[in-house]
Amino acid sequence: MPDQSPSERLKPGVSSPPGVAAPGAALPPATQPMVKIVIALLALLLFAFLGARWGIRTWRGDSHKLGQPQIEVPAAAPDPDSLLPRATDTAPRIAGVEELAEPWSSKEFFIHNGNDGEFARAVIVRIPGTSASRPSGYWAFLRTAPTGSCLLEYVSDLEKLRKAYGYKKADHPMVGNPCSHAVYDPLKVKVVKRPREIWERGAIVQGLDLRPPLGVELQVENGQILAIRAEALR
Repeated sequence: MPDQSPSERLKPGVSSPPGVAAPGAALPPATQPMVKIVIALLALLLFAFLGARWGIRTWRGDSHKLGQPQIEVPAAAPDPDSLLPRATDTAPRIAGVEELAEPWSSKEFFIHNGNDGEFARAVIVRIPGTSASRPSGYWAFLRTAPTGSCLLEYVSDLEKLRKAYGYKKADHPMVGNPCSHAVYDPLKVKVVKRPREIWERGAIVQGLDLRPPLGVELQVENGQILAIRAEALR
């Protein structure tokens, strides 16, 4: 075979070495299925990878939500004092007679204090054996003690009167001073000079307090109980 020059060996039409496809030549038919399988596997792996990343993100988001549950904060309960009636000069009503129909029933309210003009706590009590249509059927008093800074309490629990106050004779509700342990009887009256003599309900039956609780003047009109004014300490 005649020797060829290098330039002749590189001319088109010269066959490539065995097993090597010439540039631009199509793949042999036997290798085409393998290429398709490899491409399909790569696509499947890519799909699986992307799906795994999406699943991890979703799980983290759900875990974050579960880790921080929404807490429902209950609404604050209303202040009990805000529900009590406040007797003023223009609106003195504190209760209807039906609210105090039972003997010894009671109700708290607020009224302008004659001492300083501020609202003061008070209690009205239904006196048994009296007319519900007359002011004398009730007794209202300021919870502020005549002396000291304690708040008097209306005690309907007879066992408390016997144990906490040591008043063994208790057979009906009383008013007590938790600081001095004095006990006032709503059925008894005492003469008080201020500046003239006047009968005050709630005489002291135990203890050394100076006088009965400060009273509240009442009126009853058309089935409504009105608190007119509070007694001022003189």
